[in-house]
Amino acid sequence: MVTGRAAGRLPGSSRRETCAISGLFNCITIHPLNIAAGVWMIMNAFILLLCEAPFCCQFIEFANTVAEKVDRLRSWQKAVFYCGMAVIPVAISLTLTALLGNAIAFATGVLYGLSALGKKGDAISYARIQQQKQQGDEEKLTDTLEGEL
Repeated sequence: MVTGRAAGRLPGSSRRETCAISGLFNCITIHPLNIAAGVWMIMNAFILLLCEAPFCCQFIEFANTVAEKVDRLRSWQKAVFYCGMAVIPVAISLTLTALLGNAIAFATGVLYGLSALGKKGDAISYARIQQQKQQGDEEKLTDTLEGEL
C-alpha cells in the first residue's frame, strides 16, 4: 500500500522532467506570455527538484535546509503549494503544452490534499458520532425547556 507521503512524491519525481521539458517547448515561441509561462514551468521543476530530491542539488548549500522545511509542512499546505505552482503557468498562457506540463503537478497537489483528508471512516463509527450529537442536542433542548419553566 502506498502511503500519503509516497503517493505525493511518486508523481512528483516524474513531474520535474515533464514540467521542465514542457517549459522548454513553451519557450520556443515569439509570444512573451508563452515564454513567461515556460520560464515559470522550468523554475517550478527546479523548485520541485530542490524540495523533493535535495541529493541532486549537492552543490547548493541550502538544498537540505529547504527540503527539511518542506518535509515539515502539513499535507494540505503541500497541496496548496503544488496546485498553486501548477495553476500559475496555465493562467499566464493557456496552451496545450502548459496544460499537459502541469497536469502531473496538479495531480501531485491533489494527492497531497487527499492524504490530508485522512482515511475514510467506517459506517459504525460515523453512526456513533451522529448518535452522540443527537443525544447532546436533546440534552440541550431539555435544559432550555426546563429553564423556561
